[in-house]
Amino acid sequence: MKILCLNGINLNMFGKRDPAQYGTITLAEIDAQVKKLGTELGAEVTCFQTNFEGAMVEKIHEAHTEKVDAVMINAGAWTHYSYGIRDALAILKCPIIEVHMSNIHAREEFRHHSVIAEIAKGQIAGFGVGSYLLGLRAAVSAIKAAA
Repeated sequence: MKILCLNGINLNMFGKRDPAQYGTITLAEIDAQVKKLGTELGAEVTCFQTNFEGAMVEKIHEAHTEKVDAVMINAGAWTHYSYGIRDALAILKCPIIEVHMSNIHAREEFRHHSVIAEIAKGQIAGFGVGSYLLGLRAAVSAIKAAA
């Protein structure tokens, strides 16, 4: 079972950016926890982060070509406006799980809307690194349910 964990714009700054919202955990630490849980769940997890929208789209296209079993994505600010990333994700035939460290619905109004939500299997937000771990469990569950 292959799962791709995508992280978007500015998320490489976890641990440095707005600790009140995101805590002090770094993206490398999040990736390590996700990969460890993936191993426990029998999934091979690949993590990818970029600040370049085109690179994110290319990685999603690659996921389609490689027929990954699920995609977990925290698109960062792109969540709220990137139709390019949304349309790339819509090409996928696998479950998409949207995750966010903070509760986007309890923050600034512009963060309340996700262009990804309508094509995602589900959205998990507000649990810090736990959002990623819950998202991974949801991805594995969705893969098993489809089998």
